[in-house]
Amino acid sequence: MKVETPDGRRLAVEEKGASGGRPVFLLHGTPGSRVGPAPRPSVLYRLGIRLITFDRPGYGESDRHPGRTIASGAADVAAIADRLGLERFAVVGRSGGAPHALACAALLPGRVVRAAALVGLAPKGADGLDWFDGMTASNVREFTFAGVGLPAVAASLGAAAEQIRADPAGKISGLALEAPESDRRTVADIGIRRMLLRNFAEGLRDSSDGWVDDVLAFCSDWTFDPAAIRVPTLVWHGENDVFSPVSHARWLGRRIPGAMLRIGRGVAHFGALDVLPDVLVWLTQDQVG
Repeated sequence: MKVETPDGRRLAVEEKGASGGRPVFLLHGTPGSRVGPAPRPSVLYRLGIRLITFDRPGYGESDRHPGRTIASGAADVAAIADRLGLERFAVVGRSGGAPHALACAALLPGRVVRAAALVGLAPKGADGLDWFDGMTASNVREFTFAGVGLPAVAASLGAAAEQIRADPAGKISGLALEAPESDRRTVADIGIRRMLLRNFAEGLRDSSDGWVDDVLAFCSDWTFDPAAIRVPTLVWHGENDVFSPVSHARWLGRRIPGAMLRIGRGVAHFGALDVLPDVLVWLTQDQVG
């Protein structure tokens, strides 16, 4: 399904699970797409959840939104919710989707009932946070290019996207080389690998635009303060994460009023896939389907 935003862009949207269930937006990682890792439809039906995913601008089948910010994601979620006739809903973001989920919590308080941020980043330049400490070299390189400007990021990620389109399995192998043991075990699972392969192939099918714009947005002013969030918010992180270090979650847990901070022991970035069903239950426990 395509949803048109007020400024005329089109967003590619998918729904899974119970059509009359409690609505939850799942915001994908970076790079990623609407077909990224998610619980099986049978699990969603059992939980009574209507899961809504979409390609962020520039990914998959969604039109690009040059210069977008993290806060821009909230307006896109609101546009999709309007089209689907949803007044209230929950939102969860994993990895690169986590800051966008927090934007929804801060900027759509009358509509977002609960929010969750899984293995996400804190704002660049956050007070008291060494943003790069504990981060894997490839991510440090990406975010350093962002400080140089759009041409440097576009050149670097454009080449990386071409490699992924030619060999998406190579991207997963590359992640495994940098990841701790718990993540290597997760991505070795055949079902997870298939979801990741499809996710990367779809997200980068035509260009690296979404990836480029995500990285630039992460390193720019979010244009909202997580301290403004007033809805119940869960921040979950694996303690051994090297893609987005756990110190980012601890900073968010201190910054967001009343946030529930949960640190997964002995797990890392992809541990978020294992906890997602339980997070969905928490997100919807106050909703009426």
